[in-house]
Amino acid sequence: MDMTLVDLEGLLPSAVIMVVSVTASTTSGKPLPQNVLHKTLEACDRALSIDSAKKKVLDLVESRMGFIAPNLSAVVGCAVAAKLIATAGGLSSLATIPADCIKLLGAKRNINNLAGFSTAKFHHIRGCYIEETDIIQSTPPSLRKQAYGLLADKSILAARMDSARGDPTGQYGTSLKGIILEKMEKLQELAPAKQPKPLPVPLDSNGYKKKRGGSRKRKMNKRYEITERQKLVNRIKFGVAEESSLGDGLGQGYGMLSQADGIGKLRLSVIKKKFKSSSTSTRVYSGLTSSLAFTPVQGIELSNPDQPKHAARSRSTYFSETATFSKIKTT
Repeated sequence: MDMTLVDLEGLLPSAVIMVVSVTASTTSGKPLPQNVLHKTLEACDRALSIDSAKKKVLDLVESRMGFIAPNLSAVVGCAVAAKLIATAGGLSSLATIPADCIKLLGAKRNINNLAGFSTAKFHHIRGCYIEETDIIQSTPPSLRKQAYGLLADKSILAARMDSARGDPTGQYGTSLKGIILEKMEKLQELAPAKQPKPLPVPLDSNGYKKKRGGSRKRKMNKRYEITERQKLVNRIKFGVAEESSLGDGLGQGYGMLSQADGIGKLRLSVIKKKFKSSSTSTRVYSGLTSSLAFTPVQGIELSNPDQPKHAARSRSTYFSETATFSKIKTT
């Protein structure tokens, strides 16, 4: 029997189908015994019958979803709502599931079935029931992550409303779906084009700027304000070449600094240095005073001019010959 002619779509994953086809075409096997073959065919028939029964139950639940969960059916559709309720084990069980976990219902992220193939396409969950909704299918792939979150949150709210029998008409679910569609349209809108910003109306010299200030602010602004020299450097006179530091337009330009009225050529302002006079005055001696003294002995003796001061200071001690006794007056 040629296994490549057997249609296994819907029964096995695509990776497993490829492995089965390649193995069957390259392996020379032997036929199974009759008892083993009979058991194998019987197990396959049971699996197919169970699958068909599951589909019948889902079809029945789907046909009655308008009465069982009208709000959930309005958000995700009858088919997806039936699969969610069947997988969760009932409407009350679905209402207790967190919104983050509802995205995992029906997911086919089973890396064990890859049969050795790459897991690059399984970075995020695929094949969940929410992915089958019209909202997800009509959303661009770049925005599907936001759509998953919105749809999961609103689906849980609708399931809790149906579990509590709050709105049997399904208007609550319709309003939730409208909110989802509105937000998705908002996400798909193009960013507004950047409009040209008009320049503000220039204020005249006497204009009042609405800015807090005071004496301290004015002093600080005056300290850091631009000088008249820098203002002339920043200006350029049209039709007249400006002077530069290296000449011929090279180096730093001087603008209208040399072209302003009353300035003429460039020159550096000379700052006059003020020398402060010394507050301490040196002692002036008489012109007749000399440190040399002639003694009776033939020779010259050096004399100390400050010696009289030292002599007077030594005689004014406690044992001085000229000092008198001091008397303490008693009251």
